[in-house]
Amino acid sequence: MIDLAAIGEEELLNTRLCDLPIAIEGTWVEECVRQLYDELKSKGLEFLPQCYLADEWLTPEGETVIGIPFYLAHPVLTKLERKMMLEAEGEGKAWCMQLLRHEAGHAITYAYALNERKEWQDIFGSSQEEYGDTYKFKPYSKNFVRHIDGFYAQYHPDEDFVETFAVWLTPDSNWQERYQGWKALGKLQFVDTLMNSIKGQPPVKKKGRKLWDQKRLTITLRKYYANKRRQVQEEFPDFHDVQLNKIFKALSPEEWIAFRKEQKRNRNLLSAEALIRMYAKNILNSVDRCTGERKYIINDLLKNIALRARQLNLIVPDSQAIALMQLSVYVTSLVANYRHTGWFRGRHGK
Repeated sequence: MIDLAAIGEEELLNTRLCDLPIAIEGTWVEECVRQLYDELKSKGLEFLPQCYLADEWLTPEGETVIGIPFYLAHPVLTKLERKMMLEAEGEGKAWCMQLLRHEAGHAITYAYALNERKEWQDIFGSSQEEYGDTYKFKPYSKNFVRHIDGFYAQYHPDEDFVETFAVWLTPDSNWQERYQGWKALGKLQFVDTLMNSIKGQPPVKKKGRKLWDQKRLTITLRKYYANKRRQVQEEFPDFHDVQLNKIFKALSPEEWIAFRKEQKRNRNLLSAEALIRMYAKNILNSVDRCTGERKYIINDLLKNIALRARQLNLIVPDSQAIALMQLSVYVTSLVANYRHTGWFRGRHGK
């Protein structure tokens, strides 16, 4: 039996997910699942989705179960997730409950075949619509509720319903007043009527398959994180050059050598790379709040920018504050475009 409290990181990374001695039972996650069940019962709903540990947050399409990320089941795994991905999605009761309510919306949809109803489709659209890798959203739209960061209700008709359901289910959400004057209020009222129509009724589909079950995944943690971090990136080295040269000042090799010598006498002199790394955490958190993008993607982008700044021998001009502001705006624009298109700028530089 593996002792997660004593195992070293290298040994842990070489461990298969299926060999991890973890379970929902006896953890704080179990308390969250119980709260979800209590919330569903308080609404008069008989359906209580079975929860299990999976490789990520998910409700398999057509299934009535909820997969909860394995890393939430033990503090050592949560710490590793945070180190590898900069955050552990669902960490903490508030965040976990937010995501559980979201996934419960998917599960109840499949349990009662709600998305096959004409009135559901009239309100939210067709579930047959393709899921894209990215989606365009209107940040100020009042046609959709706001639950999960990143305006997720605008992603797909299913997500529109699920996010609306999650807001409806959340205790003390006060949705009747909060969404007064919003078109989204009509969706919430529809969900309220729909849930009342299935109150006290057993689900049409009672059992679901536990796909991507942690107990059946033979991939090692090392490979798991390598896969998880893989993402589409633009070709370097010149992707950022035009903008970086507008923000910072480029030095010739001879000037760079002289600059490095002067730095030893004047600590106020900063290279562009040093400035980026010094304020990377602040920029990351700011861009994350503005865009809702995953932190590890923003972090990888900042690392690439810092690397290119070093290659170009860039230094901070007279005002560090102005350079930092311009850099933050640049990174935010890149990430916002990534959210919309899947690319930090136009595909293949166009």
